[in-house]
Amino acid sequence: MFAMPQTPQRPLPGAYIQTPAHGLANKAGQLYQPNLRPNTITSQNASQGQSQALTQQKQQTGQVAGTSSAEDLKPIARAARTINETLDQESRYPELDSYVSQGPSSDYDILSQPAWAPFQRAKSYSIPDSILAQCNNAKMSTMMGLFADLNHAWIAIDNSLYLWDYTHPDPDLIGFEEQQQQITAVRLVTPRAGVFVSTISRMLVVATSSEIILVGLASQDAPGGGKSVSLFSTRLSISIKGLTINLIEGSAASGRIFFSESTSDDVYELTYQQEEKWFQNRCTKINHTGKGVSAFNPGPIFGFGQKTQQERLVNLTVDDTRSLLYTLSSRSTIRVFHMRPNNGLVLMITKTLAAILNDIGHMPNLTTDLLSPNITITSVDTISSREAVRLHLMATTSTGCRIFLSATSGGSYNTYNISAIKSSDAPTSMQVQHVKFPPTDPKGPSPRQQNARQMVPYGNSQGPNTNSRALTGTRRAVRYAPGYFFCFVPKDAQGTSDSLFISAPDAGRVARQRENTSMAKYPEFGIWPDLGSRAEDIGLASDPFSATTSPAGFGNELAVQYDEPVSEIAILTNTGVHTYRRRRLVDMLASALQVGGGDEGLDGDIKKFLRLYGAGETASTALAVACGQGLYVTSESRIARVTDPKVLEYARKAFIEHGGKPHINENQVMDHPTPAIDTVRPSPRHEGVALYVARLVRSIWKATIVKESVSPMSGLMVFPTMSMAKVQSISQDLIALKEFLGSNKNLIEGLAGPEALGLASTKQDEISLQAEHRALHSLVVLIDNIIEGIAFVQVLFDEQIAEIMASLPAEIRKQVQDLTYEGLFSTANGKELAKELVKAIVNRNIANGSNVETVAEALRRRCGSFCSADDVIIFKAQELLKRSSETGGESESGRNLLNESLRLFKQVAGSLPMDRLQWAVESFITLQFYAGAIQLALDVAQESDRGNRALAWIQDGRPDQDQRAAAFDARKRCYNLIHQVTTKFDEASTQGPSMIDGQYTLAAKRRAEAYDVINTSNDEAFQTDLYDWYLSQERTDRLLDIQSPYIVTYLERKSSDNIEHADLLWKYHSQRGQNHEAAVVQLMLARSDFRLSLDRRIEYLGRAKANASTTSPGIARHARYQLLRDVSDLLDVANIQSDLLQRLKGDERIPADRRPAVINDLDGALVPFDVLYNGYADQAGYFDLCLLIYQAADHRNPADIRATWQNLLDRTHEDIMTRGTPQPYEVVIEKVQSLAKRLNLSETMFPIADVVPILEKYAFEFQNGVGPRTWPMDTLIGVGVPFESLFTVLEGMFYNDEAPFQGRNRRYIANDIMYVAGLWFQDSSRGAGKILGEEGNAAAITQTLMMLQQSGLLDEKALDECRALRARIEHMLR
Repeated sequence: MFAMPQTPQRPLPGAYIQTPAHGLANKAGQLYQPNLRPNTITSQNASQGQSQALTQQKQQTGQVAGTSSAEDLKPIARAARTINETLDQESRYPELDSYVSQGPSSDYDILSQPAWAPFQRAKSYSIPDSILAQCNNAKMSTMMGLFADLNHAWIAIDNSLYLWDYTHPDPDLIGFEEQQQQITAVRLVTPRAGVFVSTISRMLVVATSSEIILVGLASQDAPGGGKSVSLFSTRLSISIKGLTINLIEGSAASGRIFFSESTSDDVYELTYQQEEKWFQNRCTKINHTGKGVSAFNPGPIFGFGQKTQQERLVNLTVDDTRSLLYTLSSRSTIRVFHMRPNNGLVLMITKTLAAILNDIGHMPNLTTDLLSPNITITSVDTISSREAVRLHLMATTSTGCRIFLSATSGGSYNTYNISAIKSSDAPTSMQVQHVKFPPTDPKGPSPRQQNARQMVPYGNSQGPNTNSRALTGTRRAVRYAPGYFFCFVPKDAQGTSDSLFISAPDAGRVARQRENTSMAKYPEFGIWPDLGSRAEDIGLASDPFSATTSPAGFGNELAVQYDEPVSEIAILTNTGVHTYRRRRLVDMLASALQVGGGDEGLDGDIKKFLRLYGAGETASTALAVACGQGLYVTSESRIARVTDPKVLEYARKAFIEHGGKPHINENQVMDHPTPAIDTVRPSPRHEGVALYVARLVRSIWKATIVKESVSPMSGLMVFPTMSMAKVQSISQDLIALKEFLGSNKNLIEGLAGPEALGLASTKQDEISLQAEHRALHSLVVLIDNIIEGIAFVQVLFDEQIAEIMASLPAEIRKQVQDLTYEGLFSTANGKELAKELVKAIVNRNIANGSNVETVAEALRRRCGSFCSADDVIIFKAQELLKRSSETGGESESGRNLLNESLRLFKQVAGSLPMDRLQWAVESFITLQFYAGAIQLALDVAQESDRGNRALAWIQDGRPDQDQRAAAFDARKRCYNLIHQVTTKFDEASTQGPSMIDGQYTLAAKRRAEAYDVINTSNDEAFQTDLYDWYLSQERTDRLLDIQSPYIVTYLERKSSDNIEHADLLWKYHSQRGQNHEAAVVQLMLARSDFRLSLDRRIEYLGRAKANASTTSPGIARHARYQLLRDVSDLLDVANIQSDLLQRLKGDERIPADRRPAVINDLDGALVPFDVLYNGYADQAGYFDLCLLIYQAADHRNPADIRATWQNLLDRTHEDIMTRGTPQPYEVVIEKVQSLAKRLNLSETMFPIADVVPILEKYAFEFQNGVGPRTWPMDTLIGVGVPFESLFTVLEGMFYNDEAPFQGRNRRYIANDIMYVAGLWFQDSSRGAGKILGEEGNAAAITQTLMMLQQSGLLDEKALDECRALRARIEHMLR
């Protein structure tokens, strides 16, 4: 056992309520039984009646554990769910087995007030005078009976049988007088299929003293109402000489006929067939019990010589649902036979009266004088397997007790698993389950029934009354499903008149038993009508009751009270035929309101209804009365609707004032993350509306709309599955309900509108009112939909439905065949299928040349949601388009029709379905109306997304899982049609010349018109899709020729993720002379993350530099210079990276496995300076590139620059010495020349003061005596280093006396000074300028040369050259 922990109490406003342990019930699935009794309810909920079971289940299994919140549902879907839940709840009406359970009961409500009577006498029909005249001629015997389902009675007078329509005021007699023997029994049975023609649906079995005769009977509806009957000879009879037949019974399912004779308990069967066969006649009889079943079950042994009365059968009855035959003998023994194939009949059970009384004796605390061994069982009635699983039979005793018995195949049954019992199993044992004792004698009041209006709906603490003799002497009793009981008791010893007792289950209280265990076990209404004569026969004049085809819900009379005809029972007496009509709950309330004693009395009636049936059922019934559903029998015995304004007003007030309040479940808000509005239980008023609507539509809700059949003669035939009269009746009732709700909406809480929220005093009240409005509004919307849906179905069957169905595509046709009324009323798919049918109707009328506008307007008036005003315009546009195709698109009238059709289509572009658009576009293409087709598609696309959500989605980069993508998809379908049109007119224009004799051809003109519509469209989403389509078709030339403001935006958007689009963008700018914009795009490409090689990026930068250098109109000079500078700087970086890449490719120091990675890192995106320097150039010893990086990065540290120059020469010398060739100084010269050029002799990166000493030192230490002595100076002078700068640096080196130029080594510097001075003098002497630049320089040089002469460092030759140079300079200065 599971211990269920107590849920902590949670504070609620004004109360503390213990919350049911809902969570544990859900977890322990095997313990959770939603169909059983709900948890304990509060006193407030107890007053709301049947609503509790439905609403509590909604909360437990729908809103909390459901897969979707109610907030997510649209009104139609929410209302449809409510209807389905209501119908499901109605189908769970308790089974008969559940309330007719083990033990006794005697719960009756015997009311003197006619308003609450369960049955009402409807009509009385006298026996025709002609029949009475025939009776006067009787010589031997007279018998009477009813064929109530045919509205006929019969009388057997001696050897003649007469039938008449007892409902006709002057009926014709139908006689059967072809035989001469006395008639002993008559029975109407159903023949076995295939024996007779289809028109003979019934068969009269007439037993005489010598034979049994089978007479065919055909019936059909008479023009004025009722039934007409015809008899046919079958030539089937069997001799029964020696037998006196008293009982005949037939099986409607198998057509078998059983009978018995009056002197034994044998069971015979009459077999019949169409033709005689070998050793088998057309008609034979079989004795299934041989010498009598009593021989196998002997009775008590009497004294010697004492005579005993022979046991005989007094009742035969068949249960076709279980294939059982029950017999009742004169000794009150019940026998059960199993009907098996091939005319088999096997005795399974024999239940004697003693055994029955013994079973009853085991019932606890039961003491009664009514069930003694002296009683007899007067009748047995079957309880079909559709009505109950466990219960099989009801036996009525001579004291009026009803004994309910079960028969099972296993000797016992499981009370908690009755679903395991199969109706096909032959039973082997029978037990008493329940005994219903008679009501209290009406002639003597008892303490329980002193007040005629006092009911005992909540059980009887005193126990059942088991000793009432009100029905003692019962001679006949009949039970009809779902529990109507008619009992006849002779009033006197002569038996000339009978007392009649009628009872029927109180379905409203039975339905509430699951929620209130204190109610009566088997509550019934009872009535003692005055029959006034002796009953001869009784029959069911209406169809057998059946709310469902299974025990669950079978007896729910409330569910079918507006949907099915009420049950009617006919009783034949010696004075006539009297019909009793079952009164529905709505009829009872209407009558109570009609005869109530003033406001106080009416208020009492409503309170009684609330107490007995709950607030939900009361609201539903009051609503039905207010909508005119109440019926009553007039003084002229006519059935009429209750239209008394006072009654309707009382019902309206009851619905409004006693409809209850919505209730919010505080615990659910706290325990579950559910929106507060979804935890509100709507009011019983809402439940009442839902119940009423569900009961109105229950028969059609799940039914399909059409059914098809194919016959060789007629071909395809399509029929409605439900009668159109039935559907029309439902529509009329719903229209009355709609009008009632509309006229009283200001008084109905939940329909009063937003102003009602101002009356809410708390937030909880406001939420509750919002939920109530949501629930009621959903039902109102659904009611409108159902009314329109029914109107549409009527229109559909007014048309040639077979032709319409045949015209549908196979898939749509299959869906229409499977479409139910529920789907039509409440689903989007149903609405779409209805529109498909509307289109088929219109297309058929167009094809037939009918006026489409008239048909469409009729559709719009009757079912506007299926055929709106826009649909009418669409149909008119289709008609004009079809007329244009017939006229010819080339003619003026044809073009006018095309333009008018386009105008109409554009007028309803917002509601034009895609299939209609596609059809229109294809038609326009066929008629070469390309511009119109494109314009229509553009308008439809724009109307489908008026908020431009598709464009916003495109501009945001088309994110995944975005709701705006659906808007683009809707537009895209329209754009695809435009692409189709574009392809068509392009193909048409290429099939011939565009000009003839200087004039454009028609195809060229239409192509130009079409492109004009395309190019002038301001739909940016379309332009974007168009450009995408051009690219997918590889029509880049067309893209570059477009003159549109959207192309640049499109290419800019695409350029961020596609290199081809970026290329198209700068090419587009270049073609239009927008060089600055082209350079910007090219610079962007060089910087981008696209997978581009370094060379490609350098190419882009080169193009960008060229474009930036060109003047562009409208571009400020500052912006152009800034762009040029950015491009140039980046180009320098790219060139350095390219040099570095080339060096690394050939650098043998890099391992082979790392080389691809290094190359991949550099042959792509531009790398930052720090990475180039630290990661590659510096580590690899590429010092010339380091200098270039310094310059590009504007790195001005003199020490770093000086060290890099020194490292450059050292590394260069080492590399050359390693290779051996060429001479090191030659490579050094080349390096210096290259750097001087690339560094532009930058004072920072090419510091003369540092470079000259480094070169001089290198030449002295490593290249002394190698190559020309003056190669350092020649190199620097050759790259453009000024003489003045060289002279100054050399002079400083001479005076500084630094290593290695110290002592005698200074002569090397002295020689270079003298060499530079000489070249300087020669260079300056060639021009017209001053010698050595200015006189100061000449004086300084002369002084330096004098110092050199005096230093003693020069050899003779050099000394002479020094003197000569000094002399020339001084000479020039004079």
